[in-house]
Amino acid sequence: MFQSALNDIKGNLVGNGYTIYTYDNYGSEVMETSGDKISITGNAVESTSYDENGSVVRGYELSSVITITVDGKEIESCGDTCIFEQKGLTPDVDFAQADIDSNTHGQISDNTSVARFINKYKNMFGKGRIVVIKSQLGQPIAAYSGDKVYWKIPDNLPKMTKLMIDGKALYIHRANFQIIDKELLD
Repeated sequence: MFQSALNDIKGNLVGNGYTIYTYDNYGSEVMETSGDKISITGNAVESTSYDENGSVVRGYELSSVITITVDGKEIESCGDTCIFEQKGLTPDVDFAQADIDSNTHGQISDNTSVARFINKYKNMFGKGRIVVIKSQLGQPIAAYSGDKVYWKIPDNLPKMTKLMIDGKALYIHRANFQIIDKELLD
């Protein structure tokens, strides 16, 4: 969590370099964008709803449109799968689909209640994991791995997940993904 906050502060002060990969629903890359100073902003739109008395209530919510600022220029995107890869982070090129077949070893940590409790805290600080990213239709796009991997949902970005992989940020926008403990694939 500390590395994520530090990464955010650095990004706000001097900018973080990213490569943005944009994909269609089938997992085909349609655009690649790189920049030294990249930021992502959600866009608030006015919304209308009704309360229990039938009165109109106006408020704001995040639209599905994100604004990506690349070295001072803008891209507005809605609906595309985008992977924001911080400079220094690279996908595992030798990724191949693996089946998971796990068996218990009779240890107390194999108990699902105990494991759920332990994993909750390990996930807060990161652990050895593999991130498999797929298109919105399930086509594999990329896989990343690291020894310290954890994730969070940014409050101000719609349909976005931020992962920290060994100190580098990876943002996933509108994609399916799985985060798998490395031990399950060994």
